Amino acid sequence: MNSRILAIASAILIAATLRLVPHPPNFTPIGAIALFSGAMFGRRLLAFAAPLAAMLLSDAIIGFHSAMPVVYAAIALITLIGWALEGRRSIVGVGLASLSASMLFFLVTNLGVWATSGMYPISASGLAACFAAAMPFFQNSVAGDLFYSALLFGGFALIEQAVPALRVTGEPKAA
Repeated sequence: MNSRILAIASAILIAATLRLVPHPPNFTPIGAIALFSGAMFGRRLLAFAAPLAAMLLSDAIIGFHSAMPVVYAAIALITLIGWALEGRRSIVGVGLASLSASMLFFLVTNLGVWATSGMYPISASGLAACFAAAMPFFQNSVAGDLFYSALLFGGFALIEQAVPALRVTGEPKAA
């Protein structure tokens, strides 16, 4: 089981480094990492620690910002979505979880920006303006979450097929 944990953590570390290379805004692996971590780590503490640590380490390089508490809360919530995939990974399940993660991140982080940044009036029109301004970022989040979820979940399924010792006994094969 230790080799499985090491393989999962390695996949997460590799994906997290991709946040540091040039990319379109919000086209990052962080949502996929949180889903993957929630689905793959049987240990709940590791499921939360891995994506939050990946985010913290990359933020230490990229730079810290005032919205970090809201962003990190969204990542923790996405990890919970990943729990629903534990032992039941499928292409459709991962795709739906990825879309759910994108929507959750969009809602939580933009509510946080609207409520705390001072950029928008605290009114229905201010909230609408905040969400409208964020729509181009949402498109990139969806694309990034789908791409990196396919890469992480699909890549790990291939690795599990090649290295049977990494499989969890009794877990259905990934589709």
